[in-house]
Amino acid sequence: MASNPKNTLAIRVQCDAPIEKVWARIADWDSQGEWMVATRVWVTSEISEGVGTSIAAFTGPAHRIYPSFSFLGLLDTMTVTAWEPPHRCDVIHTGKVLKGTGTFQLESTGPNSTTFYWSETIDIHRALSIVGAPFIWLGVRISLARFARQFKN
Repeated sequence: MASNPKNTLAIRVQCDAPIEKVWARIADWDSQGEWMVATRVWVTSEISEGVGTSIAAFTGPAHRIYPSFSFLGLLDTMTVTAWEPPHRCDVIHTGKVLKGTGTFQLESTGPNSTTFYWSETIDIHRALSIVGAPFIWLGVRISLARFARQFKN
């Protein structure tokens, strides 16, 4: 049986804030829905930071009322596998549909400037990768732009 292709998405955005402030915002899982397009995020484990933290993210038009209309979106479950504040967080996607890895990496580029690198390597069905990849990239790009705007004065 052939395996599904791996697709890597890597985007970076500049944030006008010190690295610690950017990290604090990224590590606040429950608030990620404020900047991630049509997504609700919540912690599903007893711990909320560090290796072993489990997170769920539901993306779709019904994200505000999940699970009532769960068929109208995608549930992404993940577990933190690396935690290096304020520089890096790695996750493994453990859901039924999404499998793969993700990384949030921060680099201080000045006293009030941080580059946020987002990357995902996802195993997805070939048809979804052809049709959905541009929309996934666009959604992440818009989300990261929204994230960076939080730090504008």
